Amino acid sequence: MKFDVAKSFYRFIRDVYKSKSLLIALAKNDFKEQFLGSYLGIVWAVLRPALFMLIVWFIFSIGFKGHVADSDVPFVLYLMCGYIPWFFFSDAVSGGMNSVINNKFLVKKVNFRISVLPIVKILSAFFLHLIFIVILIGVFLLYGYKPTLYWLQLPFYIFMMFLLVLGISWLVAALRVFMKDVAQVISVILQLGFWVTPIFWSIKAVPEKYLYILKLNPMVYIVEGYRNCFIYEQWFWETYKHTPYFLMITFSFLIVGAVVFRRLRPHFGDVL
Repeated sequence: MKFDVAKSFYRFIRDVYKSKSLLIALAKNDFKEQFLGSYLGIVWAVLRPALFMLIVWFIFSIGFKGHVADSDVPFVLYLMCGYIPWFFFSDAVSGGMNSVINNKFLVKKVNFRISVLPIVKILSAFFLHLIFIVILIGVFLLYGYKPTLYWLQLPFYIFMMFLLVLGISWLVAALRVFMKDVAQVISVILQLGFWVTPIFWSIKAVPEKYLYILKLNPMVYIVEGYRNCFIYEQWFWETYKHTPYFLMITFSFLIVGAVVFRRLRPHFGDVL
């Protein structure tokens, strides 16, 4: 049984890799189509999360005048390090979930690899994420923070988040075809996940005895990882207590998502 699952997972990843040129081209087209016909174009994609961060910054820095994060770190930097990765995660999972049902015409094509559809939406969201990373770096430079070697580990956290999103997207995209309620469930989970992820509050305020619960949320690892790069100056191997939890959850989603998607894929055409 274990051998069959491993073999199925390997074949699935192999098929996806063979389609790498196609999925990159589709992701570029998807990214362009989102802003086609709009006067401001990509500005709209940046404006929505930027306004949200501005409102939260105003409320907690000026309205309440509290110190959610470390006192020596400007709150806007702390907030951006948390919200930017969360926005990518939420946007990519939502897009990946609907990637199959929104492309019904491609599902029935014999030679088309349906497994790339969730990846297309993830890559499309990733292009926007890169823009936010450039903005994040620019804001840190404006606040007088100089580039350090710790910034070089950012690709590690981006890659880990990509694997996490990929596994979840494969799983929910396959289930979404057969169960409409999946969309509502994911929407609720993302809403709850936003509040239980230390985006604008500090994980240091959580008692030690409750930290194991937070470790079940893989985005805690990613958000704190971004802050380790830009604020705390801590290498990813120094978080050895948290890393095993994250890797276990991420690879579980990746394997289960790939296997479920591969098993249900032949039935997509019958339902859609």
